[in-house]
Amino acid sequence: MRDSNRLQGLQQRPLWDFALALYAKPGVEQACLTLQDEAGVDVCELLFHCWLYQHGLAAKPAPLDAIRAERLAWQQQVTAPLRALRRRLKPEAAQNEAIEALRATLQRAELQAERENLQRWQQWALASSTNDVRLTKSDISQHNVAQWLQDTLFSAPLDKHFPQAQRVRESTTTALFTLASQLDRCEPPR
Repeated sequence: MRDSNRLQGLQQRPLWDFALALYAKPGVEQACLTLQDEAGVDVCELLFHCWLYQHGLAAKPAPLDAIRAERLAWQQQVTAPLRALRRRLKPEAAQNEAIEALRATLQRAELQAERENLQRWQQWALASSTNDVRLTKSDISQHNVAQWLQDTLFSAPLDKHFPQAQRVRESTTTALFTLASQLDRCEPPR
């Protein structure tokens, strides 16, 4: 796919800026945390797909698999350990200023790791070329965004991921609908 208007849109609104703006919208932070903590969703990948959707694009499945594995390794080896340590120190930080300062440093490092991850997702998308087609035009309508996100993020239906956890399925579905409700599809001029 070589749609210069859509690719220009991606370049003009960096993924990091988009992620910050979306995350600040009502309900989005909690939806992202629910998806991360209850369903194991990589929030950086989730935000990446939302960014593409906003520009009328989607990642092609085959190329997506390779970058997904690379970015997941980053999340597991860099971001998740920082997050786990920050969370583990929370009770102690409430009573110890030095631990609170350490926790704040970990939080900044975690945020920087997420920013780097988002920048690598963006670089991957912008490197799409006629010889290496990574993106395609998306025809997903506003009322199908939550289902599209679910299908994109989970290779099998949610029932396959959480067969004994009705609450997790329900909270995941609710979080996806909350997130989808905050997305506007901006069509570039033709």
